[in-house]
Amino acid sequence: MISRFAPKSDAQPLVLVNARLIDPATQTETRGGVLLRAGIIDDIGPGVTADAAPNRARVIDCRGDVVCPGLIDMQAFVGEPGAEHRETIATATAAAAAGGVTTILATPATSPVVDGPAVVDFVLRRARDTGRVRVLPMAALTKGCAGAEMAELGLLRQAGAVAFSDGAHAIENALVMRRALTYARDFGALIVHFPQDCDLAGEGVMNEGEMALRLGLAGVPAEAETIVLDRDLRLVALTGGRYHASVVAAPLSLEALRAAKAGGLPVTCGTSINHLTLNENDIGDYRTFLKLRPPLRAEPDRLALVRAVAEGLVDVIVSDHDPQDVETKRLPFGAAEFGAIGLETMLAAGLRLVHSGDVALPRLLAAMSFRPAEILGLEQGRLQKGAPADVIRFDPDEPFVVDPAKLHSRCRNTPFDEALLQGVVKLTVVGGEVVWEG
Repeated sequence: MISRFAPKSDAQPLVLVNARLIDPATQTETRGGVLLRAGIIDDIGPGVTADAAPNRARVIDCRGDVVCPGLIDMQAFVGEPGAEHRETIATATAAAAAGGVTTILATPATSPVVDGPAVVDFVLRRARDTGRVRVLPMAALTKGCAGAEMAELGLLRQAGAVAFSDGAHAIENALVMRRALTYARDFGALIVHFPQDCDLAGEGVMNEGEMALRLGLAGVPAEAETIVLDRDLRLVALTGGRYHASVVAAPLSLEALRAAKAGGLPVTCGTSINHLTLNENDIGDYRTFLKLRPPLRAEPDRLALVRAVAEGLVDVIVSDHDPQDVETKRLPFGAAEFGAIGLETMLAAGLRLVHSGDVALPRLLAAMSFRPAEILGLEQGRLQKGAPADVIRFDPDEPFVVDPAKLHSRCRNTPFDEALLQGVVKLTVVGGEVVWEG
């Protein structure tokens, strides 16, 4: 696989000392330092000090800040190819680096769609040439993300695709989904699917309920998500294929996933940072930056999601980074596009759950690093000797106000516009190379 972050034996060693070390793989926290050398974590623990640093090493005093593995975002739109007016790999990875994200799983619904080996190769090469962090391409599950004809999964995997998805397009045909799961099972591939019944969702633009009635907007019932998820889980039981529900937001879905996991099915799920920290009331006076897919649900639904993250039922937290320009967002709510940016604010927004006492910090970091790495078969996500030197340093308590003009994404459609957040990323290291220093 093409990468600019191959280990370099002659690179300057980096030593982070006086740090609060959190390893999300083991859910442990210690004090000490980390030695990064030749692209890996060469040493870690209380014995790593400034006095013990090797020759030529750069030593950084972390002053008690958290040092942990870099975040892995399993769902982000990077714009290229074809939507460079919304985002580019350069701008998306700059935002990621500033937010502590060291690996992005890029969604395939670009133009052209990532449904051929040449397009996979293009994404990898652009990431190598212009990206600040690792970019891993997801390839389309069906040709053109149209849900009708299965893509050449084997060839796409050989080209470097790490998972298969149709992005925000749900596959309506159960036979197509069964064939995809069966074919993917034979070479251990991961199917990432967005569960939503398109007919039941209809023209809905927000959560179905009292708030939608008050605002005079068409609603999307929670059953639109759960009906498709139920079908998919039964197909997983039939085929044995690996399945990941990209974003779930309904308590009914959590019940189905709990039963599937208890039955030993190879299923995992994610939710977005938006659905964990916001609810339908935040839409307020038709705030289109909060028009999302799936829609923001009611407060009891949000709390159920938070509890599911805390107990590990929800495996992964994603940014669901989806940049939209002014022309598609500064419209009446019903006509505006779905989507919000989130790479740069995912960690700080997630720390709201830590400061409220709802989720422990190691568990939050596990959902943003170790579990995505485990699901994707990556070596990252661990703060352990021999692991890749993808690490971040951040102060979980330092406050800041989100200023859209200072964000690195090409678009400004953040749901946290002018919000007060806590958690400033001060250093991002990928493969031993410093890619962000705040």
